[in-house]
Amino acid sequence: MASISPVFAVHRSDSTPSHEPLAAKPRTAIMDSVEDILYGSIAGIVGKYIEYPFDTVKVRLQSQPDHLPLRYTGPLDCFRQSIRSDGLLGLYRGISAPLVGAALENSSLFFFERIGRETLFKFGFCARDQQMPLPALWFTGAFSGMFTSFVLTPVELVKCKIQVPVEEAVPAGATHRAAPLRPMAVIREIFRHDGLIGFWHGQMGTLIREAGGCAAWFGGKETTSQLFMQRNLQKANTQAERDAIQASPLPLWQQAVAGASAGVSYNFLFFPADTIKSRMQTSPLGGGLAKTTFAGEAMALWRQTGLKGFYRGCGITCLRSAPSSAFIFMVYDGLKKYVPLA
Repeated sequence: MASISPVFAVHRSDSTPSHEPLAAKPRTAIMDSVEDILYGSIAGIVGKYIEYPFDTVKVRLQSQPDHLPLRYTGPLDCFRQSIRSDGLLGLYRGISAPLVGAALENSSLFFFERIGRETLFKFGFCARDQQMPLPALWFTGAFSGMFTSFVLTPVELVKCKIQVPVEEAVPAGATHRAAPLRPMAVIREIFRHDGLIGFWHGQMGTLIREAGGCAAWFGGKETTSQLFMQRNLQKANTQAERDAIQASPLPLWQQAVAGASAGVSYNFLFFPADTIKSRMQTSPLGGGLAKTTFAGEAMALWRQTGLKGFYRGCGITCLRSAPSSAFIFMVYDGLKKYVPLA
């Protein structure tokens, strides 16, 4: 999740006027990587606590069987039914695995985004001492999401099976026993039925969502940040004011808007891929059922509901992603700025 401006530390170029001497570069790169992993993990955990109840509702809406009457008429109805049956804490069912996943996801996103930038620098697509163009930042986001998807798929598989009991995802009268609700029990069940490779069921959906979505996440955040920076500079009356603006972070509300716009862009643009992935990952284990494929699940959903079915739960997902992403970027960038490791 370039020397654009000091808006956020994550996309600042490693070469600024105060850049350290060449001899210190290896140590700086190592410490930056450690900060990416540590602060990305902390930011991800904070964001997960904010968004998890909404994510539970989203997955339950996405995984409803289309050949049966829908159990939920919409997000509010799903909230009401879930709280009535399990209480408010039921919306946090299985959060332990997603907390680990959020730490892994966000630390991986920030780490691989840095690797993407270093790759562009190495092959001469961008200069370290110049502002990184927006297309390059969209590329580093896609690069980051592609590699992170392989880390994320197993975690999301366990999460989805905990969030949606099997009996909600199979025809009435089916004899498949309910999936266990503890993460380790779910992990054992997946391994017993499908082996190690089974943990990457739904990988194609995660790959499309993360590669495209993270390009929009990082790129959208930086695009919005640059627009705010240009707006602030235009209001400056003197060169001293412009220098002060460029040397300072954006105002807090502008940082929040930039982060929120990134979250909405990430979720909306590639939501159909996430819907297909959720349906694949909530399918029952074993029972002699053939494993669904990404293309097969997509065709089945299209025949049943058309385009509408691919966006089931999209509204609530975008709603929860705005504050979550805002907090993730603000926590991460705040830690990078005020609690440097070196």
